[in-house]
Amino acid sequence: MSSPLGVLRRLTVDRQPAVPAGERCEMCAESIAAEHQHVVNIEGRQLLCVCRGCYLLFTDQKATLRYRAVPDRYLRFPAFTLSHGEWDALEIPVGLAFFFENSALGRTVAFYPGPMGATESELPLDQWRTVLDRHPEIDVAVPDVEALMIRVPERGTAGAACLLLPIDACYEFVGRMRLLWRGFDGGQDVHRYLDEFFAAVSARARPGGV
Repeated sequence: MSSPLGVLRRLTVDRQPAVPAGERCEMCAESIAAEHQHVVNIEGRQLLCVCRGCYLLFTDQKATLRYRAVPDRYLRFPAFTLSHGEWDALEIPVGLAFFFENSALGRTVAFYPGPMGATESELPLDQWRTVLDRHPEIDVAVPDVEALMIRVPERGTAGAACLLLPIDACYEFVGRMRLLWRGFDGGQDVHRYLDEFFAAVSARARPGGV
């Protein structure tokens, strides 16, 4: 014989609405599509998957908020140049990194991909400031939510490239690189993905600094 408490529990469970399958907003638990937007936790540096309603709460970049909505802006800078010497002065051991202003730290930080994911570089800020002074058109990234990704080719070749893209796209890129990485330099799959990524983002981006 069922106890009154057991019956009450079953009724409570039976009357609860079914939880929709798939991903859910990490703020309000609303069901969201596979393609959704993100906000950044400024202090903890976490990306949160959110619904459209929660996303819109944090779009005011001038407000003092713990969270910031990640915009969907892609820019390319065709006139950007950077010598190997200037890159070496930034003390980044590989030919690619992304840079963003961390407002919690009050400074620009740099990350580069590797077999363990994104590695932070202790960026010489004077050298980075020199790059921005020479190319003021690239100094437009919104703190915490946008990044400048710079790629420098191997020595003996020219054509450094700079793109502005959302910070979630940077982390997705680094995560994919980590999955593909093989050996010391990443292997053929990493280099192929890198070329494909830059081609796709460059095609999507509009010219910046014009």
